[in-house]
Amino acid sequence: MEIICIVLTLCLAAANGANDNGKGVATLAGANVTSYPKALIWANVSTLVGALLSGAVAVRMLKVFSSGIVSTKPTPQFTLAVLIGVTGWIVIATLSRLPVSTTHGIVGALVGVGLLYSPASVNFPVLVGRFVVPLLLSIGVSYTLSATLSYFFRQLPQCTCIQLAMLETGSVQLPQVALVQGTSAECKAHNSFVAVHINQLHWLSSGLAGFGRGLNDSPKIMAIAVTTVGVMRMSNSLFLVLVSLAMFAGGVAASARVARRMGDDIVKMDHREGALANFTTSLLVTLGANLGLPMSTTQVSSSAIAGVVRTDRSRLKGKTLRDFIIAWILTPPATGLISACSYLVINSFITR
Repeated sequence: MEIICIVLTLCLAAANGANDNGKGVATLAGANVTSYPKALIWANVSTLVGALLSGAVAVRMLKVFSSGIVSTKPTPQFTLAVLIGVTGWIVIATLSRLPVSTTHGIVGALVGVGLLYSPASVNFPVLVGRFVVPLLLSIGVSYTLSATLSYFFRQLPQCTCIQLAMLETGSVQLPQVALVQGTSAECKAHNSFVAVHINQLHWLSSGLAGFGRGLNDSPKIMAIAVTTVGVMRMSNSLFLVLVSLAMFAGGVAASARVARRMGDDIVKMDHREGALANFTTSLLVTLGANLGLPMSTTQVSSSAIAGVVRTDRSRLKGKTLRDFIIAWILTPPATGLISACSYLVINSFITR
């Protein structure tokens, strides 16, 4: 049972990578900065780095997910049921090209099994204060921040470069530093020695989004199994490496399905809007990981992409957003129901 729990934890990490890894770079391909295959390489590598380094900030997240919702020490049966529910639902969503939240899934599964396992140990005040409120607030904050940045930087130049020239002052030549803004061709024509392109910032923000997602999600996945006897026989550092590699493998195998849906089917973006949406995602997700706030990368990224349109909501594809919202709403009860049924079935076999 304990070995199965460990294996299923790695399966959950792979399913998480397949559904989530491409979300941070969806705007790169959606804004025609690069192709999806190249963007996904960057996504999977940056997520792997963030996941591997998450041990430095994982203590708070591990504590919240391992004992914050259900205070009683879980049995292997409990853990197995939670893993079956969350993994199964994420696989279904990925095959349906729907971006769902692993955070929502874990919370729903823990509550669903917890109500059967030990109803009195389900901490509903913590559930509301540490999970429901941050998750709901992240949607509004992400949309508002993205819309605000899109407004203030609506004239963001394609390239900003620094040019060093000589200023003639009679018989003396003085060096002069000039800041030039315009297109990439204009910067190149000025022979600038430093040039910052918006596409470079877009790549950077995408990498930071993947990095932040790795920081945020790997501790949540570890927390499900880290309190079981089987995992405690393995060092947490080794287990973190295995979870990180599983997330990377899942992203390599299947992250294109959801990434294309997010990059192409929410709104048609230009390079400026894509970069600003990604900056919003990377900032909030990384901040959440460091503060121990279990934010959903799915909700933050989708809201940031939608926010770039500001008040021009006619650009948004309503059917896509409707599908996403329905998937978000269904995730906690679906994983809770699957996990609760799994728990009953597992216990029936054990008691025979």
